[in-house]
Amino acid sequence: MTSSARIPNPIGLLAELTHRCPLRCPYCSNPLELDNRAQELDTATWKRVFSEAAALGVLHVHLSGGEPTARPDIVELTAHCAELGLYTNLITAGVGAADARLEALADAGLDHVQLSIQAATAQTAEHIGGLAGAHARKRDFARHVVALGLPLTVNAVIHRANIGEVGDIIDLAVEMQAKRVEIAHTQYYGWAQRNRAALMPTRAEADASIALVEEARERLKGRIVIDLVVPDYYSAYPKPCNGGWARRTFNVTPSGKVLPCHAAETIPHLEFWSVREHTLAETWRSSPAFNAYRGTDWMPDPCRSCDRRERDWGGCRCQALALTGDAGVTDPACHKSPWHDRMQALAAAESAVSSPPAYDYRVMTAAPRPMEGQPA
Repeated sequence: MTSSARIPNPIGLLAELTHRCPLRCPYCSNPLELDNRAQELDTATWKRVFSEAAALGVLHVHLSGGEPTARPDIVELTAHCAELGLYTNLITAGVGAADARLEALADAGLDHVQLSIQAATAQTAEHIGGLAGAHARKRDFARHVVALGLPLTVNAVIHRANIGEVGDIIDLAVEMQAKRVEIAHTQYYGWAQRNRAALMPTRAEADASIALVEEARERLKGRIVIDLVVPDYYSAYPKPCNGGWARRTFNVTPSGKVLPCHAAETIPHLEFWSVREHTLAETWRSSPAFNAYRGTDWMPDPCRSCDRRERDWGGCRCQALALTGDAGVTDPACHKSPWHDRMQALAAAESAVSSPPAYDYRVMTAAPRPMEGQPA
C-alpha cells in the first residue's frame, strides 16, 4: 500500500478499444476470455475516459486492441484526444479497416503509428498471424503511413518461429522507413502463456538475437532507433511492471475495467474498478487493485532489502503468479528468487523439444483454462 500523497500522476493510458482483430497471433497478450463487441464501451464513455485521463495528467494515449480500427468511431475518438492535447499512438496490425481509415485518422490529428509485423517473410508471418495476404497488406500500409508524413514504429514479437529473422526484421523496418523498431521477446501472458511451449526459443537463440540487435544498433545509428525487450526466462533481473505497478501508466479494457497492467486480471484476488462506476482519478488513487502492489511496502525479501527495489519495483506480479501460484513473491526472472532456476529449467526443457506443439490460435470464443507446466 502507498499513501495517496506519494502516488505520482500517471503519464500514459493504454486504451484497449476492442478485442476484435483479424489476426489470430498465438502470442497475443489479450486475456483468454476476450470481451465481445456487446461488452465494449460506447463512444460517449470512451470520450469521457479520455477527458478524465487528460485532467489526471496523462500525456499520451495508446489506441490499441485487438485491432482498434475495427471500431467505426476510431476517427471520432482520435479527434477527441487531439482536442484534449493528448498525444495519440495507434497500435495496429495494419489490416482489416486500418488502411481505409488512415487518412481520416491523420486528418483527425493522429500523432504516431505503431505497426505490428509477425516476421520478415510472408510465409512465416502468415503462419504466425493466421491470415493469408496480411504481410503484403502491412507493407502497403507502412508506405501509406510514411506518405502521409506520420512517424512509424515497427514492432515485432520474437519467439521460436521468427527468431532467426531478427536481422531481416530490422532491415524490413529500415526499408519501411520506420523511425523506430521494437524487437520484443515474447512476454508470456494471455495467449502467449497458453502457447509457451510452442513459442519458447533456446537460450543460445535468444543470446544470438540480442547480439545481432546490438550490432545493428551500431551499424544503423542515426537511421533508426532499435528498442529491445529481452526475454524474462533467460534474464538475471526482472523488468519493472510498466515502470512500476500503478506508478506511471494504466490500462482500460474494452468493457471498461481499469487495470494496472494488461495481464492484471489473471490475479484472482484483486478487485478491479470500472469506468462505469468510478472516475479515473478515484481509481488511480484508491482502487484496491492499484494499491495492492504499489510502491515497496508490500514487498517480501529479497525484494524489500534489495538496492534495486525502486528500479525493478518487484518485477512482474502476473509472472510471479503464473510460475509460482503466488502473485506476492519475488518475480522468478530475478536471480535472487528461489524460483529462478526452475523458471530457466522450464524454458530450457520447452525450447529443447524438436517438434513443438501446434499453435492454439487466439479466437474470440475461447474460454480460460488452467495453465499447464507450472513449477510446484
